[in-house]
Amino acid sequence: MIVRPKPGLWEVAFAVRGSILPSIAGRLTSIAAVTLLALAGARFHPGLFGQISSMPFALIGIALSLFMSFRNNACYDRWWEGRKLWGSLVIACRSLARRIATLEESERAFILRAMCGFSAGLVARLRGGDEVAAITAHCGEGPWAAAVNPTDRLLAEIGTRCLILMRDGRIGAIHHSLIEEQLHLLAQVQAGCERIALTPVPFSYSLLLHRTAYIFCLVLPFALAGTLGWWTLLPVLLVSYTFFGLDALGDQLEDPFGREPNDLPLDAMARTVEREMLSALGERDLPPAIAPVGYLLQ
Repeated sequence: MIVRPKPGLWEVAFAVRGSILPSIAGRLTSIAAVTLLALAGARFHPGLFGQISSMPFALIGIALSLFMSFRNNACYDRWWEGRKLWGSLVIACRSLARRIATLEESERAFILRAMCGFSAGLVARLRGGDEVAAITAHCGEGPWAAAVNPTDRLLAEIGTRCLILMRDGRIGAIHHSLIEEQLHLLAQVQAGCERIALTPVPFSYSLLLHRTAYIFCLVLPFALAGTLGWWTLLPVLLVSYTFFGLDALGDQLEDPFGREPNDLPLDAMARTVEREMLSALGERDLPPAIAPVGYLLQ
């Protein structure tokens, strides 16, 4: 996720790091080359594009911008839902840490470290990493290593431990239900994140917008070259920057759990959980909070 102060006039005009420009530079270069080709044709063959009117492009551009806005809104909704789910994960971990404050030290330590393993395992699961290794780094070896869904298996192991505590009379039924409530919330968070990660925006919908944007930006120079001359580069590149930028931004927001510049900082949020759980355990040598590097927070 891009983290930088509110931009001033200089940053608005010249900032590259943190913008969508690096992702679409190749496409803008191609459009510029096509525009130069159209300008050369208009210069050496006057009237070649004289019958191409710019009016249809104005209408198509308005329709395309509306459809692209709908797609970007849908992609942003996925990004924002992912952020709310991870906010709920942090709340559930903090609440669970409070509700087990009176447990025996060994059981309390296991659950708190399991919360660190759960958040790290969920990050690895959403980003296609080594889920078992992420959990083992916090919880050691366990039955989750052979599970189909190690992160959920870790959550089930916490639930089993709590059931044993209730059976042995070390916690009451009401206390157990309060703990189970937070475990259920964590399971909902994981399921919600998996739903977003495994259900992309329909491919045919995205493909239609991709194709239309490319065709529009490739043909636009031929409609303007005959009347605007060298000034054609300015509106063509401006329109291309807007359409390709929105298109690329939608692609990044569609999968909010990846490592693109505008994706969610899962590593930083998992580190927040880790620091708070270890602090609740009484440890003082905590891992440092993850800070942005070059305005990018992972």
